[in-house]
Amino acid sequence: MSKNLVVTETICKTNNCSHPAITRGKYCEMHRTMKRKCIEMNCKNGARPQSDKCKAHGGGKRCIESGCVNSAIDSTNYCSRHGGGKRCNESGCTTLASGKTEKCIMHGGGKRCIESGCTHSAAGQTNKCKAHGGGKRCNELNCNNSAKGPSNKCITHGGGKRCNELNCNKTVQGSGNKCSDHGGGRRCIEPDCNKLVPSKSDYCTLHGGGKRCSVPQCTKCAIITDKCIEHGGGRRCIEPECNKSAQGMTDKCAAHGGGRRCPNCINWIDSRCGTIRYDWYCATCFKRLFPEDPRSKVIHQHSKEIRVRNAIAERFTGFIHDVTLYTGNCNCIHRRRVDHRKLIGNTILAIETDEFAHQGYDEHDEMFRYDDLYMIHSGKWVYIRFNPDHTKNDKTDLDDRIVILIKEIETQIKRIEMEENKELVEIIKLFY
Repeated sequence: MSKNLVVTETICKTNNCSHPAITRGKYCEMHRTMKRKCIEMNCKNGARPQSDKCKAHGGGKRCIESGCVNSAIDSTNYCSRHGGGKRCNESGCTTLASGKTEKCIMHGGGKRCIESGCTHSAAGQTNKCKAHGGGKRCNELNCNNSAKGPSNKCITHGGGKRCNELNCNKTVQGSGNKCSDHGGGRRCIEPDCNKLVPSKSDYCTLHGGGKRCSVPQCTKCAIITDKCIEHGGGRRCIEPECNKSAQGMTDKCAAHGGGRRCPNCINWIDSRCGTIRYDWYCATCFKRLFPEDPRSKVIHQHSKEIRVRNAIAERFTGFIHDVTLYTGNCNCIHRRRVDHRKLIGNTILAIETDEFAHQGYDEHDEMFRYDDLYMIHSGKWVYIRFNPDHTKNDKTDLDDRIVILIKEIETQIKRIEMEENKELVEIIKLFY
Protein backbone atom coordinates (compact mmCIF):
# COMPACT_ATOMS: atom_id res chain seq x y z
CA MET A 1 0.00 0.00 0.00
CA SER A 2 1.26 3.53 -0.85
CA LYS A 3 3.18 5.30 1.93
CA ASN A 4 1.55 8.68 1.20
CA LEU A 5 -2.07 7.55 1.63
CA VAL A 6 -3.88 7.59 4.96
CA VAL A 7 -6.25 4.71 5.66
CA THR A 8 -9.50 5.10 7.60
CA GLU A 9 -11.80 2.46 9.08
CA THR A 10 -14.28 2.78 6.14
CA ILE A 11 -14.54 -0.42 4.10
CA CYS A 12 -14.32 -0.39 0.27
CA LYS A 13 -17.75 -0.31 -1.36
CA THR A 14 -16.79 -2.81 -4.07
CA ASN A 15 -18.73 -6.04 -3.66
CA ASN A 16 -16.90 -8.75 -1.66
CA CYS A 17 -13.98 -6.41 -0.95
CA SER A 18 -12.91 -6.02 2.70
CA HIS A 19 -10.00 -3.61 2.15
CA PRO A 20 -10.19 -0.22 3.83
CA ALA A 21 -11.21 2.78 1.75
CA ILE A 22 -8.82 5.64 0.99
CA THR A 23 -9.23 8.93 2.92
CA ARG A 24 -12.20 10.99 1.66
CA GLY A 25 -12.99 8.13 -0.73
CA LYS A 26 -15.28 5.12 -0.97
CA TYR A 27 -12.88 2.59 -2.51
CA CYS A 28 -9.65 0.93 -1.57
CA GLU A 29 -6.39 1.61 -3.39
CA MET A 30 -6.90 -1.41 -5.67
CA HIS A 31 -10.44 -0.48 -6.74
CA ARG A 32 -10.16 3.31 -6.81
CA THR A 33 -8.81 3.37 -10.41
CA MET A 34 -10.99 0.56 -11.79
CA LYS A 35 -14.02 1.48 -13.90
CA ARG A 36 -17.12 0.63 -11.90
CA LYS A 37 -19.88 -1.26 -13.69
CA CYS A 38 -23.56 -0.41 -13.71
CA ILE A 39 -25.42 -2.55 -11.15
CA GLU A 40 -28.29 -3.26 -13.56
CA MET A 41 -28.45 -6.94 -14.56
CA ASN A 42 -26.50 -7.79 -17.78
CA CYS A 43 -25.38 -4.16 -18.23
CA LYS A 44 -21.67 -3.71 -19.03
CA ASN A 45 -21.64 0.09 -19.12
CA GLY A 46 -19.64 2.06 -16.58
CA ALA A 47 -21.44 3.66 -13.64
CA ARG A 48 -21.64 7.45 -13.57
CA PRO A 49 -19.78 9.39 -10.82
CA GLN A 50 -21.53 9.38 -7.46
CA SER A 51 -23.92 6.73 -8.77
CA ASP A 52 -24.18 2.94 -9.06
CA LYS A 53 -25.76 3.06 -12.53
CA CYS A 54 -24.85 4.08 -16.05
CA LYS A 55 -26.47 7.01 -17.84
CA ALA A 56 -28.97 4.77 -19.68
CA HIS A 57 -30.26 3.30 -16.40
CA GLY A 58 -30.62 6.60 -14.57
CA GLY A 59 -27.13 7.20 -13.24
CA GLY A 60 -25.49 10.62 -13.08
CA LYS A 61 -27.09 14.06 -12.93
CA ARG A 62 -30.60 14.19 -14.42
CA CYS A 63 -32.52 16.96 -16.18
CA ILE A 64 -34.44 19.15 -13.71
CA GLU A 65 -37.32 19.72 -16.13
CA SER A 66 -40.54 18.38 -14.59
CA GLY A 67 -41.29 14.81 -15.77
CA CYS A 68 -38.00 14.43 -17.69
CA VAL A 69 -35.70 11.50 -16.84
CA ASN A 70 -32.93 12.20 -19.39
CA SER A 71 -29.35 12.99 -18.39
CA ALA A 72 -28.29 16.57 -17.88
CA ILE A 73 -25.65 17.70 -20.38
CA ASP A 74 -22.19 18.88 -19.25
CA SER A 75 -22.34 21.42 -16.43
CA THR A 76 -25.95 22.45 -17.13
CA ASN A 77 -29.03 21.21 -15.30
CA TYR A 78 -30.95 20.28 -18.45
CA CYS A 79 -30.88 17.58 -21.14
CA SER A 80 -30.29 18.47 -24.79
CA ARG A 81 -34.05 18.54 -25.51
CA HIS A 82 -34.69 21.13 -22.78
CA GLY A 83 -31.79 23.44 -23.61
CA GLY A 84 -28.86 21.80 -21.89
CA GLY A 85 -25.39 21.58 -23.37
CA LYS A 86 -23.56 23.86 -25.79
CA ARG A 87 -25.73 25.25 -28.58
CA CYS A 88 -24.93 26.08 -32.21
CA ASN A 89 -23.64 29.66 -32.61
CA GLU A 90 -25.44 30.24 -35.92
CA SER A 91 -27.97 33.06 -35.68
CA GLY A 92 -31.45 31.72 -34.89
CA CYS A 93 -30.29 28.11 -34.46
CA THR A 94 -30.96 26.36 -31.15
CA THR A 95 -29.68 22.89 -32.09
CA LEU A 96 -27.02 21.23 -29.95
CA ALA A 97 -23.43 21.91 -31.09
CA SER A 98 -21.66 18.76 -32.28
CA GLY A 99 -18.49 17.50 -30.64
CA LYS A 100 -15.86 20.12 -29.81
CA THR A 101 -17.10 22.52 -32.51
CA GLU A 102 -19.29 25.59 -32.09
CA LYS A 103 -21.90 24.52 -34.65
CA CYS A 104 -24.53 21.83 -35.11
CA ILE A 105 -24.15 19.16 -37.80
CA MET A 106 -26.41 21.02 -40.26
CA HIS A 107 -24.25 24.16 -40.04
CA GLY A 108 -20.96 22.33 -40.47
CA GLY A 109 -20.17 21.22 -36.93
CA GLY A 110 -18.73 17.91 -35.86
CA LYS A 111 -16.45 15.60 -37.82
CA ARG A 112 -16.91 15.86 -41.60
CA CYS A 113 -16.53 13.34 -44.43
CA ILE A 114 -12.97 13.23 -45.81
CA GLU A 115 -14.10 12.64 -49.41
CA SER A 116 -13.10 15.52 -51.70
CA GLY A 117 -15.92 18.02 -52.19
CA CYS A 118 -18.23 16.34 -49.66
CA THR A 119 -19.63 18.49 -46.85
CA HIS A 120 -21.71 15.83 -45.09
CA SER A 121 -21.10 14.69 -41.55
CA ALA A 122 -18.90 11.65 -40.92
CA ALA A 123 -20.93 8.69 -39.66
CA GLY A 124 -20.15 6.91 -36.39
CA GLN A 125 -16.46 6.28 -35.66
CA THR A 126 -15.48 6.46 -39.35
CA ASN A 127 -14.08 9.32 -41.42
CA LYS A 128 -16.75 9.23 -44.12
CA CYS A 129 -20.45 9.94 -44.48
CA LYS A 130 -22.91 7.11 -45.15
CA ALA A 131 -23.04 7.89 -48.88
CA HIS A 132 -19.27 7.35 -49.17
CA GLY A 133 -19.16 4.16 -47.10
CA GLY A 134 -18.94 5.52 -43.58
CA GLY A 135 -20.77 4.17 -40.56
CA LYS A 136 -21.92 0.62 -39.91
CA ARG A 137 -22.77 -1.34 -43.08
CA CYS A 138 -25.27 -4.11 -43.78
CA ASN A 139 -23.83 -7.60 -43.13
CA GLU A 140 -25.75 -9.24 -45.99
CA LEU A 141 -23.50 -10.72 -48.68
CA ASN A 142 -22.62 -8.22 -51.45
CA CYS A 143 -24.69 -5.46 -49.82
CA ASN A 144 -22.94 -2.16 -49.07
CA ASN A 145 -25.93 -0.19 -47.80
CA SER A 146 -25.85 1.50 -44.43
CA ALA A 147 -27.09 -0.55 -41.47
CA LYS A 148 -30.04 1.00 -39.64
CA GLY A 149 -30.44 1.39 -35.88
CA PRO A 150 -28.92 -1.22 -33.55
CA SER A 151 -29.26 -3.97 -36.19
CA ASN A 152 -26.57 -5.13 -38.62
CA LYS A 153 -28.78 -4.87 -41.69
CA CYS A 154 -30.03 -2.15 -44.03
CA ILE A 155 -33.72 -1.37 -44.44
CA THR A 156 -33.99 -3.59 -47.54
CA HIS A 157 -32.71 -6.63 -45.63
CA GLY A 158 -34.86 -6.08 -42.54
CA GLY A 159 -32.83 -3.59 -40.52
CA GLY A 160 -34.24 -0.66 -38.56
CA LYS A 161 -37.45 -0.41 -36.59
CA ARG A 162 -40.43 -2.17 -38.20
CA CYS A 163 -44.15 -1.37 -38.21
CA ASN A 164 -46.10 -2.90 -35.30
CA GLU A 165 -49.20 -3.62 -37.38
CA LEU A 166 -50.03 -7.32 -37.72
CA ASN A 167 -48.21 -9.02 -40.66
CA CYS A 168 -46.58 -5.72 -41.70
CA ASN A 169 -42.79 -5.71 -42.08
CA LYS A 170 -42.32 -2.21 -43.48
CA THR A 171 -40.02 0.39 -41.96
CA VAL A 172 -41.35 2.71 -39.27
CA GLN A 173 -41.68 6.36 -40.28
CA GLY A 174 -40.69 9.08 -37.83
CA SER A 175 -40.67 8.52 -34.09
CA GLY A 176 -43.80 6.35 -33.94
CA ASN A 177 -44.34 2.62 -34.33
CA LYS A 178 -46.02 2.51 -37.74
CA CYS A 179 -45.05 2.64 -41.39
CA SER A 180 -46.34 5.30 -43.77
CA ASP A 181 -49.13 3.00 -45.02
CA HIS A 182 -50.49 2.60 -41.50
CA GLY A 183 -50.32 6.27 -40.50
CA GLY A 184 -46.70 6.65 -39.43
CA GLY A 185 -44.68 9.82 -39.99
CA ARG A 186 -45.74 13.47 -40.02
CA ARG A 187 -48.68 14.39 -42.24
CA CYS A 188 -49.50 17.42 -44.37
CA ILE A 189 -51.50 20.08 -42.48
CA GLU A 190 -53.51 20.98 -45.58
CA PRO A 191 -57.22 20.17 -44.91
CA ASP A 192 -58.25 16.69 -46.14
CA CYS A 193 -54.63 15.84 -47.10
CA ASN A 194 -53.00 12.84 -45.42
CA LYS A 195 -49.72 12.64 -47.37
CA LEU A 196 -46.31 12.48 -45.74
CA VAL A 197 -44.33 15.73 -45.46
CA PRO A 198 -40.61 16.25 -46.19
CA SER A 199 -38.32 16.97 -43.26
CA LYS A 200 -38.64 20.43 -41.68
CA SER A 201 -41.87 21.16 -43.55
CA ASP A 202 -45.55 21.16 -42.59
CA TYR A 203 -46.79 20.49 -46.13
CA CYS A 204 -46.42 17.62 -48.61
CA THR A 205 -44.65 18.25 -51.91
CA LEU A 206 -47.99 18.63 -53.70
CA HIS A 207 -48.95 21.53 -51.41
CA GLY A 208 -45.61 23.33 -51.55
CA GLY A 209 -43.53 21.47 -48.99
CA GLY A 210 -39.88 20.58 -49.45
CA LYS A 211 -37.20 22.19 -51.58
CA ARG A 212 -38.46 23.63 -54.86
CA CYS A 213 -36.87 23.75 -58.35
CA SER A 214 -34.51 26.72 -58.86
CA VAL A 215 -35.62 27.32 -62.47
CA PRO A 216 -37.62 30.58 -62.63
CA GLN A 217 -41.44 30.11 -62.58
CA CYS A 218 -41.10 26.38 -61.89
CA THR A 219 -42.93 25.27 -58.72
CA LYS A 220 -42.09 21.56 -58.87
CA CYS A 221 -40.18 19.78 -56.13
CA ALA A 222 -36.38 19.67 -56.43
CA ILE A 223 -34.96 16.11 -56.46
CA ILE A 224 -31.53 15.61 -54.81
CA THR A 225 -30.15 18.66 -56.69
CA ASP A 226 -31.66 22.15 -56.84
CA LYS A 227 -33.80 21.24 -59.87
CA CYS A 228 -36.84 19.07 -60.59
CA ILE A 229 -36.56 15.96 -62.78
CA GLU A 230 -37.92 17.82 -65.84
CA HIS A 231 -35.15 20.43 -65.58
CA GLY A 232 -32.32 17.96 -64.99
CA GLY A 233 -32.58 17.23 -61.28
CA GLY A 234 -32.24 13.86 -59.61
CA ARG A 235 -29.94 11.03 -60.64
CA ARG A 236 -29.37 10.66 -64.39
CA CYS A 237 -28.66 7.65 -66.59
CA ILE A 238 -24.93 6.82 -66.80
CA GLU A 239 -25.10 5.73 -70.45
CA PRO A 240 -23.05 8.10 -72.71
CA GLU A 241 -25.08 10.99 -74.17
CA CYS A 242 -28.22 9.92 -72.28
CA ASN A 243 -29.78 12.53 -70.00
CA LYS A 244 -32.89 10.63 -68.89
CA SER A 245 -33.66 9.97 -65.24
CA ALA A 246 -32.16 6.90 -63.57
CA GLN A 247 -34.89 4.56 -62.35
CA GLY A 248 -35.23 3.25 -58.80
CA MET A 249 -31.99 2.15 -57.14
CA THR A 250 -30.20 1.64 -60.48
CA ASP A 251 -27.85 3.91 -62.44
CA LYS A 252 -29.74 3.73 -65.74
CA CYS A 253 -33.00 4.88 -67.31
CA ALA A 254 -35.73 2.40 -68.26
CA ALA A 255 -34.60 2.31 -71.91
CA HIS A 256 -31.06 1.24 -70.90
CA GLY A 257 -32.15 -1.43 -68.44
CA GLY A 258 -32.68 0.60 -65.28
CA GLY A 259 -35.49 0.26 -62.76
CA ARG A 260 -37.07 -2.89 -61.41
CA ARG A 261 -37.27 -5.27 -64.36
CA CYS A 262 -39.93 -7.85 -65.16
CA PRO A 263 -38.65 -11.23 -63.79
CA ASN A 264 -39.85 -13.05 -66.92
CA CYS A 265 -37.97 -10.94 -69.48
CA ILE A 266 -35.17 -9.55 -67.29
CA ASN A 267 -32.46 -11.30 -69.33
CA TRP A 268 -33.87 -10.32 -72.72
CA ILE A 269 -32.18 -7.57 -74.69
CA ASP A 270 -35.47 -5.65 -74.85
CA SER A 271 -36.61 -6.37 -71.27
CA ARG A 272 -39.24 -4.10 -69.74
CA CYS A 273 -39.83 -2.55 -66.33
CA GLY A 274 -42.21 -4.38 -64.02
CA THR A 275 -45.10 -2.63 -62.33
CA ILE A 276 -46.67 -3.18 -58.92
CA ARG A 277 -50.08 -3.37 -60.61
CA TYR A 278 -49.03 -6.69 -62.19
CA ASP A 279 -46.94 -8.08 -59.29
CA TRP A 280 -43.79 -6.53 -60.79
CA TYR A 281 -44.25 -8.24 -64.17
CA CYS A 282 -44.58 -6.08 -67.27
CA ALA A 283 -48.10 -6.02 -68.69
CA THR A 284 -47.10 -8.07 -71.78
CA CYS A 285 -45.54 -10.93 -69.80
CA PHE A 286 -48.29 -10.90 -67.18
CA LYS A 287 -51.09 -11.43 -69.68
CA ARG A 288 -49.14 -14.28 -71.34
CA LEU A 289 -48.20 -16.03 -68.09
CA PHE A 290 -51.50 -15.51 -66.25
CA PRO A 291 -54.26 -15.33 -68.89
CA GLU A 292 -56.97 -16.35 -66.39
CA ASP A 293 -56.11 -13.62 -63.90
CA PRO A 294 -58.84 -10.92 -63.80
CA ARG A 295 -56.16 -8.28 -64.39
CA SER A 296 -55.15 -9.96 -67.66
CA LYS A 297 -58.70 -9.64 -68.96
CA VAL A 298 -58.61 -5.92 -68.23
CA ILE A 299 -55.34 -5.62 -70.16
CA HIS A 300 -56.95 -7.30 -73.19
CA GLN A 301 -60.08 -5.22 -72.94
CA HIS A 302 -58.33 -1.86 -73.08
CA SER A 303 -55.24 -2.70 -75.17
CA LYS A 304 -54.82 -0.63 -78.33
CA GLU A 305 -53.06 -3.61 -79.89
CA ILE A 306 -56.25 -5.65 -79.52
CA ARG A 307 -58.30 -2.95 -81.22
CA VAL A 308 -55.85 -3.05 -84.12
CA ARG A 309 -56.02 -6.86 -84.18
CA ASN A 310 -59.81 -6.81 -84.36
CA ALA A 311 -59.75 -4.30 -87.22
CA ILE A 312 -57.24 -6.44 -89.18
CA ALA A 313 -59.19 -9.65 -88.53
CA GLU A 314 -62.41 -8.07 -89.89
CA ARG A 315 -60.82 -7.17 -93.25
CA PHE A 316 -58.01 -9.65 -93.90
CA THR A 317 -57.31 -13.37 -93.57
CA GLY A 318 -54.07 -15.19 -92.82
CA PHE A 319 -52.62 -12.79 -90.26
CA ILE A 320 -51.07 -14.41 -87.17
CA HIS A 321 -51.32 -12.39 -83.98
CA ASP A 322 -48.58 -12.39 -81.31
CA VAL A 323 -47.30 -15.97 -81.73
CA THR A 324 -43.70 -17.13 -81.29
CA LEU A 325 -41.76 -17.54 -84.55
CA TYR A 326 -40.06 -20.85 -85.45
CA THR A 327 -36.91 -21.30 -87.50
CA GLY A 328 -37.32 -22.98 -90.82
CA ASN A 329 -34.82 -25.83 -90.43
CA CYS A 330 -35.32 -27.05 -86.83
CA ASN A 331 -37.82 -27.07 -84.01
CA CYS A 332 -36.00 -24.33 -82.04
CA ILE A 333 -38.27 -21.64 -80.65
CA HIS A 334 -37.05 -18.07 -81.03
CA ARG A 335 -38.08 -15.53 -78.43
CA ARG A 336 -38.91 -12.71 -80.87
CA ARG A 337 -42.58 -12.08 -81.63
CA VAL A 338 -44.41 -9.84 -84.10
CA ASP A 339 -47.77 -8.27 -83.24
CA HIS A 340 -49.35 -9.27 -86.59
CA ARG A 341 -47.66 -11.08 -89.45
CA LYS A 342 -48.59 -12.71 -92.76
CA LEU A 343 -46.38 -14.63 -95.19
CA ILE A 344 -46.99 -13.60 -98.81
CA GLY A 345 -44.68 -15.47 -101.20
CA ASN A 346 -41.20 -15.01 -99.77
CA THR A 347 -42.13 -11.80 -97.91
CA ILE A 348 -43.44 -11.39 -94.38
CA LEU A 349 -45.74 -8.40 -93.94
CA ALA A 350 -45.43 -7.37 -90.27
CA ILE A 351 -47.68 -4.85 -88.52
CA GLU A 352 -46.37 -3.56 -85.19
CA THR A 353 -48.49 -1.49 -82.77
CA ASP A 354 -45.91 0.85 -81.22
CA GLU A 355 -47.62 2.64 -78.35
CA PHE A 356 -46.32 6.21 -77.92
CA ALA A 357 -44.08 5.56 -80.93
CA HIS A 358 -41.75 3.50 -78.67
CA GLN A 359 -40.15 6.72 -77.45
CA GLY A 360 -38.57 4.98 -74.47
CA TYR A 361 -36.98 2.23 -76.58
CA ASP A 362 -33.29 2.20 -77.48
CA GLU A 363 -32.57 2.45 -81.23
CA HIS A 364 -29.77 -0.13 -80.99
CA ASP A 365 -32.16 -2.64 -79.40
CA GLU A 366 -34.62 -2.04 -82.24
CA MET A 367 -31.92 -2.80 -84.81
CA PHE A 368 -30.94 -5.98 -82.94
CA ARG A 369 -34.58 -7.00 -83.11
CA TYR A 370 -34.67 -6.60 -86.90
CA ASP A 371 -31.49 -8.70 -87.17
CA ASP A 372 -32.92 -11.46 -84.96
CA LEU A 373 -36.13 -11.63 -87.00
CA TYR A 374 -34.18 -11.71 -90.25
CA MET A 375 -32.21 -14.71 -88.94
CA ILE A 376 -35.52 -16.58 -88.53
CA HIS A 377 -36.92 -15.65 -91.95
CA SER A 378 -34.19 -14.78 -94.44
CA GLY A 379 -36.64 -13.73 -97.12
CA LYS A 380 -37.98 -10.20 -97.48
CA TRP A 381 -39.67 -8.16 -94.74
CA VAL A 382 -42.09 -5.24 -94.91
CA TYR A 383 -42.75 -3.60 -91.54
CA ILE A 384 -45.60 -1.20 -90.87
CA ARG A 385 -44.85 0.57 -87.57
CA PHE A 386 -48.16 2.00 -86.36
CA ASN A 387 -48.35 4.53 -83.51
CA PRO A 388 -51.89 4.54 -82.00
CA ASP A 389 -51.21 7.47 -79.64
CA HIS A 390 -51.31 11.23 -80.04
CA THR A 391 -48.10 13.10 -80.78
CA LYS A 392 -47.30 16.76 -80.17
CA ASN A 393 -48.30 17.71 -83.71
CA ASP A 394 -50.88 15.03 -84.54
CA LYS A 395 -54.06 14.50 -82.49
CA THR A 396 -55.81 12.18 -84.95
CA ASP A 397 -58.36 9.89 -83.26
CA LEU A 398 -57.45 6.19 -83.00
CA ASP A 399 -60.43 5.05 -85.12
CA ASP A 400 -59.35 7.39 -87.92
CA ARG A 401 -55.77 6.17 -87.61
CA ILE A 402 -56.91 2.56 -87.94
CA VAL A 403 -58.74 3.42 -91.20
CA ILE A 404 -55.47 4.81 -92.61
CA LEU A 405 -53.59 1.73 -91.36
CA ILE A 406 -56.03 -0.61 -93.16
CA LYS A 407 -55.50 1.30 -96.43
CA GLU A 408 -51.72 1.05 -96.01
CA ILE A 409 -51.97 -2.72 -95.41
CA GLU A 410 -54.02 -3.10 -98.60
CA THR A 411 -51.42 -1.10 -100.52
CA GLN A 412 -48.51 -3.19 -99.23
CA ILE A 413 -50.28 -6.51 -99.93
CA LYS A 414 -50.75 -5.46 -103.57
CA ARG A 415 -47.09 -4.37 -103.83
CA ILE A 416 -45.87 -7.70 -102.42
CA GLU A 417 -48.17 -9.75 -104.67
CA MET A 418 -46.89 -7.76 -107.69
CA GLU A 419 -43.30 -8.30 -106.42
CA GLU A 420 -42.68 -4.55 -106.33
CA ASN A 421 -40.86 -4.68 -102.98
CA LYS A 422 -37.19 -4.92 -103.94
CA GLU A 423 -35.44 -4.28 -100.59
CA LEU A 424 -34.77 -7.06 -98.11
CA VAL A 425 -36.21 -4.95 -95.29
CA GLU A 426 -38.64 -2.05 -95.70
CA ILE A 427 -39.91 -0.02 -92.73
CA ILE A 428 -42.99 2.17 -93.06
CA LYS A 429 -43.86 4.38 -90.08
CA LEU A 430 -47.38 5.73 -89.56
CA PHE A 431 -48.12 8.65 -87.18
CA TYR A 432 -44.59 8.87 -85.82
